[in-house]
Amino acid sequence: MKKFSFLAIAAIVALMVSCQSGTPKANLKNDVDTLSYAIGMAQTQGLKDYLVERMGIDTAYMDQFIKGLNEGANAGDDKKQAAYYAGIQIGQQISNQMVKGINHEVFGNDSTKTISLKNFMAGFITGTTNGKGLMSIAQAQETAERKIREIKTKEMEKTFGPNREAGEKYLANYAKGADVKKLGNGVLYKVIKEGNGEIPSDTAMVEVNYEGKTIDGTVFDSTYKRGKPVTLRANQVIKGWTEALVHMPVGSTWEVVIPQDQAYGEREQPQIKPFSALIFKIELLDIKK
Repeated sequence: MKKFSFLAIAAIVALMVSCQSGTPKANLKNDVDTLSYAIGMAQTQGLKDYLVERMGIDTAYMDQFIKGLNEGANAGDDKKQAAYYAGIQIGQQISNQMVKGINHEVFGNDSTKTISLKNFMAGFITGTTNGKGLMSIAQAQETAERKIREIKTKEMEKTFGPNREAGEKYLANYAKGADVKKLGNGVLYKVIKEGNGEIPSDTAMVEVNYEGKTIDGTVFDSTYKRGKPVTLRANQVIKGWTEALVHMPVGSTWEVVIPQDQAYGEREQPQIKPFSALIFKIELLDIKK
């Protein structure tokens, strides 16, 4: 998960006291609430030492800071208030930059969805005041990353779920074909040319020619068209490729059909929609020593 920076942080934050007056009460009733709280707390990592040791912040005025912080986070684009209250300045950055950036990362261009500002602020203030939270900052970072992946996958499913279904149907039909064999994790292949050379390990550098297609026959990449093979490490490609390469003798050419979860999954690539099963012709030319 990317970290969203504060542009004016050096001049405006006072933290690290036990008092948590003004802290909203978290209510983690769903994934978005949990994500919001976790991101809010995770964003405070490393602030304590910086503010106390580098800025010499007087924490006697924490109540006023938290009041301003809460007001700022809900104040929108009120520049006048931001000039008077340090907390408002940070809160505006939360409202105008951080939340928008997080929303775009999690929900893409769907402007109807947002994280919970209340739960974000609950996590943020708890973390900045060094209070006892529902999770540690390290746990918050891990939780935020995990929830982002889960929520993004759910959102992608709504739009691109049919790709998954089409891929599953294609693999089921392909598996019934003559001479089709199955590798681990659902990867299927058919031998076009049988080689008799060495079989690479997953860390080996291999030289290959290949052509990649989606299940509708659209070619999205081809070394044959470029006129030159490529050299790559067997474990630094999509999982389905690795699974095939570590079973292929040098000199072999296979047609390999890769389930979406062994390809790019929910990640969109040029000419490849999320949850797409892929078809590759892979020609293993050599193992580089």
